[in-house]
Amino acid sequence: MREIVLDTETTGLDARGDDRVIEIGCIEIYNRIPTGEEYHCYINPKRDVPAEAEAVHGLSTAFLMDKPSFDAVADAFLDFIKDDVLVIHNAPFDIGFLNAELGRLTKPVLEMDRVIDTLQLARRKHPSGPNNLDALCKRYGIDNSKRIKHGALMDSLLLADVYVELLGERQAALSLAVDSGGPSGARKSGKQKTAQQRSKPLKPRLTEEEVRAHLAFVKTLGQDALWLRYLDRDATKD
Repeated sequence: MREIVLDTETTGLDARGDDRVIEIGCIEIYNRIPTGEEYHCYINPKRDVPAEAEAVHGLSTAFLMDKPSFDAVADAFLDFIKDDVLVIHNAPFDIGFLNAELGRLTKPVLEMDRVIDTLQLARRKHPSGPNNLDALCKRYGIDNSKRIKHGALMDSLLLADVYVELLGERQAALSLAVDSGGPSGARKSGKQKTAQQRSKPLKPRLTEEEVRAHLAFVKTLGQDALWLRYLDRDATKD
């Protein structure tokens, strides 16, 4: 399943007023694992960036001056996210700004029914909070030492890890490692588990007809076939 972890930076908090999106960062994940595919851009808001906003994300008016405007990046952004699920922390904020920008271009807006809000997930799982991204990284032992200021791409990378933790899928994977006697289980119990041999082998799942058909196929592969490493060579001779 393809999902897009997304974050934005803006000139302020008022999506319906004069504030604009100035950075978009997206991370593609498949089955909750980052693929390495990213979308990232800075955007010229065609207005000044207030000092209080610059203090949060470090993006100045001068830095953004030569960057493309939103209308120049909109199609590439939409092509990247396609119709897939969007994973966003405090989603109404980012979706509100993106839809305001898309609306100015008379492009289709992003529907909330395709969005997973990790802030809502966090509030349900940790009702006592805090549930901002830094707090969740600390809670789950995710290294955010490089996050000196907010940045859309960096925050998306961190959120991808937080998202897996909020769903409990990493703990499930560790649980399987413990049950199978892997390194995680050894560290937890102090003992290395060993595999136990069955007292009675399982019955073969292949019928004799299927075995004969497979041997006949192997014969057609020649004497260098890899299957011959695992089969009795005499069984494959005519």
